[in-house]
Amino acid sequence: MNTPAPATSDRTRTNTGSFATIQPHLEITGDLGPRYEEILTPEALEFLGDLHDRFAGTRHDLLATRLRKRVDASNGRDPEFLTETAHIRRDPSWHVAGAGPGLVDRRVEITGPTDRKMAINALNSGAKVWLADQEDATSPTWANVIEGQITLFDQVRGQLSFETPEGKKYAVTGDATGATPTIVMRPRGWHLVEKNLTFVDRANRRMNASGSLVDFGLYLFHNAKRLIEGGSGPYFYLPKLESHLEARLWDDIFSHSEDRLGIDYGTIRATVLIETIQAAFEMEEILYELRDHCAGLNAGRWDYIFSIIKTFRARGRRFVFPDRKQITMTVPIMRAYTELLVSTCHRRRAYAIGGMSAFIPNRRDPEVTARALSQVAEDKKREAGDGFDGTWVAHPDLITTAQAEFDRVLGNKPNQLDRTRDDVRVTAAELLDVESIGGEITAAGVRGNISIGLRYIESWLRGVGAAAIDNLMEDAATAEISRSQIWQWVHENSVTAEGIRIDEDWIAEQVDEVFGGLQRTPGDRFDDALEVFRASALEPEFPTFLTVGAYVRYL
Repeated sequence: MNTPAPATSDRTRTNTGSFATIQPHLEITGDLGPRYEEILTPEALEFLGDLHDRFAGTRHDLLATRLRKRVDASNGRDPEFLTETAHIRRDPSWHVAGAGPGLVDRRVEITGPTDRKMAINALNSGAKVWLADQEDATSPTWANVIEGQITLFDQVRGQLSFETPEGKKYAVTGDATGATPTIVMRPRGWHLVEKNLTFVDRANRRMNASGSLVDFGLYLFHNAKRLIEGGSGPYFYLPKLESHLEARLWDDIFSHSEDRLGIDYGTIRATVLIETIQAAFEMEEILYELRDHCAGLNAGRWDYIFSIIKTFRARGRRFVFPDRKQITMTVPIMRAYTELLVSTCHRRRAYAIGGMSAFIPNRRDPEVTARALSQVAEDKKREAGDGFDGTWVAHPDLITTAQAEFDRVLGNKPNQLDRTRDDVRVTAAELLDVESIGGEITAAGVRGNISIGLRYIESWLRGVGAAAIDNLMEDAATAEISRSQIWQWVHENSVTAEGIRIDEDWIAEQVDEVFGGLQRTPGDRFDDALEVFRASALEPEFPTFLTVGAYVRYL
């Protein structure tokens, strides 16, 4: 591959496959359930300890950098295209490694958590790729984390099955031809920890392990060689990145892990979700840092919206968003984001993967299903027409509709990498032009955010990270939008279309009213959800992620 000099130091590989002699660094503090010992083996823990010993310090430094940038943004400094990396953007000679085996055709990818039943449904769906999600679609209970790894362990070995307490059996049969989707696993973001594994660093300080390293490390350690033998490979979606330096950290981890496990350099492939406003300004640099391990970028639309609200939440009315339902993918700020992503990817021979429409069908309600299919068809028609190489869906019943739109554009081709979109010129101002959305804030939109926030958080606290609410698929990202909009509207003294000033007292009344109208069941977590929502949406201090505090206190 023709590339300029690496941004990091030596990339020479030895691929010895042997471990250095190290002392164990990880201690299991969570309870051990059935088969947990198959995942948490001494060898796997040694591998995780090695990853933490080498990379946990850099992770902490990069999280501190995130905090400094947030302070800069709150003080009026906008993100911008970096001058120090302009030479990378100007250099036409480099490109990414691209698709690995099994990732050549990605026209429809199904997303979902890694519990056994949902996994089997995804694997039988006919999608080209299954995003096995340990992040926003999974509530990170200890059981979900390790049992999700068991699900993946079993599928890679062709032994995944499930039986309900009532005796209903599920098995992996694949599509009509017996084919199953290629697995792309999404670990937790850099900001999340795993409190059931304790890491002791070189200074003998005890701390929680990194959720990212735990999820990545366990999946890679147990499955990489079998995936390669089966004609695929260890593939990952990387969430919540905010800079090319965070991408560089992942690339260093990939290179080191390949060396340790005796895997050929460049075997690991990553697709990066561009779901923060900071990363939108560094797309090309992110591709460059990961170029020997990179398959493409994904337009993570919901987290992207949340990131803009979070970053500029107290920067004045020009950054105030209207009702969530008015933030469509056709408004100028979102068009700028997606067009920049496609053009950036194709310039570097990287796949551009579209996002997920939140609409889902309801098999008991034909009208809801027809509306969902219409909305999804419109969304995927736009993406395929814009040059995306594939897209996401959250439900098996949407695959046929989504694939039809991409089939019309792709035909027998696996991608649109030849569409370089040289006509695209996106400015920093266009990426930050929230005012271009227009729209309004309504009382119904306020109550809708409160209702979605409370109901999703309650689901998450029960261990369910992907929840169908009002015929939309909600995950942690959409809950973050809901609570952050409430916070912003209060602190910017916003007024609804009906003329109601959105202040703390009125919001408190709405929260009480919505909470009082919720349907309660024995053992629900709504009381805890109310506390989490109030802490993340109604307090003066804005938590960076609602899931961080909720995880420490409630899971």
